[in-house]
Amino acid sequence: MKTRKFLAVAILALGFGFTSFAQKTVMVGGAAMYPNKNIIENAVNSKDHTTLVAAVKAAGLVETLQGKGPFTVFAPTNEAFSKLPAGTVDTLLKTENIKSLQTILTYHVVAGKMNSSDIAKAIKAGKGKAALKTVSGGTLTAWMDGKDLYISDESGNKAKVTISDVNQSNGVIHVVDTVLLPKM
Repeated sequence: MKTRKFLAVAILALGFGFTSFAQKTVMVGGAAMYPNKNIIENAVNSKDHTTLVAAVKAAGLVETLQGKGPFTVFAPTNEAFSKLPAGTVDTLLKTENIKSLQTILTYHVVAGKMNSSDIAKAIKAGKGKAALKTVSGGTLTAWMDGKDLYISDESGNKAKVTISDVNQSNGVIHVVDTVLLPKM
């Protein structure tokens, strides 16, 4: 009898474990983003982030974003990149512009893992705004409009977080609808 009880409890525990895992997996760009994979392993599967992935590869940042981290990445979609002036992406992808590309990409990355509730707490502590120091050395400003989370850059652009809390093994991704640009 004890064995049956133990077995039933073990099966229930496994069931809850699988349910918990399924809840943490988020769909982005038509692909599942698994929390046990790193930022790059997940991003390459998102059809909405092909421009970002190409830029990360051209900038030589793949190894960094596969690293231990943790990182918080504000990931612009292909549509976000298409809002830039015509030719901007092609120009940035040229070898001679690698430093500018690296600066722009690392401007979308904050050291540490900040999920949306962490950002909301920082916004509350900052009385409506939170300054987030980026890996490139710039500053992003997080703020809320109703229930929507926004990120502003130093150039006056604002990006809406369209999908938050996409957990990764080495951090978290928040999908944004605008490319954030540092003052250069």
